[in-house]
Amino acid sequence: MVTSEKQTVRKQKTRTNDPERTMAEILSVATKEFADKGLAGARIDEIAAATRTSKRMIYYYFASKEGLYLAVLEAAYRGMRQIESDLHLQDLPPVQALKALVEFTYDHHQQNENFIRLVMSENIQRGEYIGQSKDIQQLNGSAIETLQNLYERGVKSGDFRPGLTPLDIHSAISALTFFNVSNQHTFGLIFKKKNAPGKAQTLSRANVVSLILNFVAKPLS
Repeated sequence: MVTSEKQTVRKQKTRTNDPERTMAEILSVATKEFADKGLAGARIDEIAAATRTSKRMIYYYFASKEGLYLAVLEAAYRGMRQIESDLHLQDLPPVQALKALVEFTYDHHQQNENFIRLVMSENIQRGEYIGQSKDIQQLNGSAIETLQNLYERGVKSGDFRPGLTPLDIHSAISALTFFNVSNQHTFGLIFKKKNAPGKAQTLSRANVVSLILNFVAKPLS
């Protein structure tokens, strides 16, 4: 009993002295809770229990349940855009850069179903909380700017056809890679398409890349 009490005190001191670690752990657990149950169904009590902290501590860092939900959304988008920026697309030829972007997006969505579920949940909320976040607006604005530069380089090199906008391309990439995960269960059951766990139930990675490249490519004369 004494040993257990000492361990509890030690953990509480560690959390007090390392707020960034505490917040990161809360965000990690909250991400799964909100992804599984949505904003309405998620419970701060369960998040507190899973992180072995208190509701009071969660409210201290995030002010409210809605504040924590918004922080989870921001962290999810920030993580994706950070990895995306590490691709150094500006250093690659246009076609190769677009291929790398599509492959990254496909892999990210496949490996981060919680991200897809959070976006689906936020659409149910009609984008109420994303609309409050200047960080998410800025992050996605930067992603469109990157795609704009990539596309303009491709048009100039003669690889991409003119007349598209970066939002056209971004929407096409998102539609194909998002559907793969968001509809995998219903699609698999309706069409009896059973793949290995964690694999797409609809389009393969290679087919998504091919579809996007063909969509953007300049037609042969």
